[in-house]
Amino acid sequence: MTDAATLSLRPGFLGLGNIGQPIAANLARAFPGMLAYDAAGTEQRLPADAVAADGVAPIAGNATHIFLSLPSKNAVKSVVEAIVASHGPALRVVVDLSTIGVETAKEAAAALSAIGIAYIDAPVSGGTAGARAGTITVMCAGDRAAYDDIQPLLKAVATKIFHVGDLPGQGQALKLLNNFLAATTLAATSEAISFGLREGLAMGPMLDVLNVSSGQSAATSDKFVRQVATGAYSAGFANTLMLKDLNLFAESAGSVNMLGPVGEMMLPLWEKFESAMPGADFTRIHEYMFESLSGDDSAPT
Repeated sequence: MTDAATLSLRPGFLGLGNIGQPIAANLARAFPGMLAYDAAGTEQRLPADAVAADGVAPIAGNATHIFLSLPSKNAVKSVVEAIVASHGPALRVVVDLSTIGVETAKEAAAALSAIGIAYIDAPVSGGTAGARAGTITVMCAGDRAAYDDIQPLLKAVATKIFHVGDLPGQGQALKLLNNFLAATTLAATSEAISFGLREGLAMGPMLDVLNVSSGQSAATSDKFVRQVATGAYSAGFANTLMLKDLNLFAESAGSVNMLGPVGEMMLPLWEKFESAMPGADFTRIHEYMFESLSGDDSAPT
């Protein structure tokens, strides 16, 4: 894309939550004056270089590209309906960063395609820290020409950008299986470390050995080292959100008869954790599991 074409881009942003706000801030720095809106309160969450819109319609009517970062599939459905009703002639691509499940992404793509607007299914991974730093992973699925068109926008907010498929919904599938693996390895590591602690092993030496052995994973090398062993528990992703993603994984995998025994075990475990510690950082599953297994409410580190 030429410099002139890049300068003509007018992105808009809908959804300024924990992940959306820092992503929007990075995009607004690259494209000052970007219109942004959040149904929960725009002024309080508005990035410094953005301009507040009073709803979906002003953004849909003026933007060339719209980014969505919304908390649920119902929110995405509602916003897509509003975009369809109020879009202007300049709008050509909707980039959906939300995690909403395979079927909802397909439905959104169909609704927008009917009025000539491309939909890129583009869920993200990397947490709030990655969103702030602009280092998130974006898993894009959709029309290749539309994917190429949004590169200057994506490069303003991410360093790891992948085109994973031509069909909307494939990005969702990859995000959900990624989070299913993250939830599973974190839970398994919590159970294993709890056993080691009960046997008198210290967490530091256990992690040192695991991280140069076959038990190594992102849970041992990142989440336990940075969040659990330090007692920080500040990964920035709540157990409520992980439970939402696991439910979407179960729903999507189940619809194609691919939900197996591990998936069936994970969902009730995370339901119990979320019920016991609602809204807790998802890394606190270590505390929950240590207490559940040992009856001790003070998990050692």
